[in-house]
Amino acid sequence: MDEYKGVAVYSNGADYMSSHGLSYSKDGYYYGYKWQCVEFVKRFYYEIYHHEMPDGAGNAKYFFNPMLAQGKLNEQRGLVQYVNGGNEKPREGDLLVFNEGSYGHVAIICGVADEWIEVIQQNSEVPREKYSLVYKDGTYTISGDREPAGWLRVSSR
Repeated sequence: MDEYKGVAVYSNGADYMSSHGLSYSKDGYYYGYKWQCVEFVKRFYYEIYHHEMPDGAGNAKYFFNPMLAQGKLNEQRGLVQYVNGGNEKPREGDLLVFNEGSYGHVAIICGVADEWIEVIQQNSEVPREKYSLVYKDGTYTISGDREPAGWLRVSSR
């Protein structure tokens, strides 16, 4: 469907719940079910940042820990976590987490401007989508058709 920084984006088609087997790196790191959203973000982070998530299992909604303070390390993912509506501006390459519904959704932020962000995602009707970014009173809030819980970032970026 698309690609970002050389990492391909696939689709499950109209049946977003379907899977086409398991996906692994050449050296055996488990990405997830083909072609779910979690598989894409894990594959992207592994190929681009050489990042292995300590706990790679679970649905997309569990990538964000609501009990974790702003800017702290999410030990399950090995990434620093920022809450939507907090004081940290999202960056290109951050992992955006939506926790609505039974499974949630994850995407990669592929563009950031003063008033919007763009994500690239797998297992969605469209591979790219823009959301509003509002800076007010020292906080950054992403909003759109759905509200993200927040974003995760490799600490060395």
